[in-house]
Amino acid sequence: MVIKQIKQWFTVRANAARWRPLTEWAEERGGQLRHARDGRGFVIDLPRLLPGLTRIEWGPSQRSYISGFELRMRCELKLNADMQMMLIERSLMDQLERSVFEAYTDTLRTRADTDTPEEMRWLVMFPKQTAIDAKLVRQRFGAVGVNSELCAAWLDPALSERLGQATQDILTEGRPFVLMSLRGNVYLRTAMPQVSLPEVQGLLQVLEAAAHSAQAVHLRIGEGGPWPTTTSVAWHNRPSEGDYSASA
Repeated sequence: MVIKQIKQWFTVRANAARWRPLTEWAEERGGQLRHARDGRGFVIDLPRLLPGLTRIEWGPSQRSYISGFELRMRCELKLNADMQMMLIERSLMDQLERSVFEAYTDTLRTRADTDTPEEMRWLVMFPKQTAIDAKLVRQRFGAVGVNSELCAAWLDPALSERLGQATQDILTEGRPFVLMSLRGNVYLRTAMPQVSLPEVQGLLQVLEAAAHSAQAVHLRIGEGGPWPTTTSVAWHNRPSEGDYSASA
């Protein structure tokens, strides 16, 4: 036990120097970087940077489709709980679709595993968005959501432009990436073997664009649409679901 604690102490000391640029960047924006207990990751809370309280986490992957380490981001927005939309890197979408198909067709399993994350279940639950206006975004990502009109509104020109810029240096082809509107918040998850301040900043810009666009869609829903009634007429009065951490 003592040896383990000593190793963790040395790990935290080493990371403190390596992550100093991130620490200073967070402090300049009113945030704070906290080391994970085992020293293998960190959490940054930014209360004033984006439209809502933002949490950034880097550490061992919590998803089977990402090997090694990942970056997770969450922006708390208190959106309409039925705003369920996802943008996903295209090769990852193909991979997860195959996994979901195999799970559903396995004769030894009569139902989907309840531990299957939303990003996998949504691929079979929701329709695909086939009319993405931005060509580069359409080529590099797939989108699904509670209905196609909602997805189209979320993927507005500002978010599409930011995604297109990110594909040039950060969101390279084949890099696992998921952007979701879920339980009133916007979430981002991607593979990141080694943490990089420029990459964190670039991905935060993607999250910011997604948050602003989601807020605009939320306001339109509150004003009565126009959205198809085939999805749910409860959009205007359904209570918000409980929140969950970006590490979920």
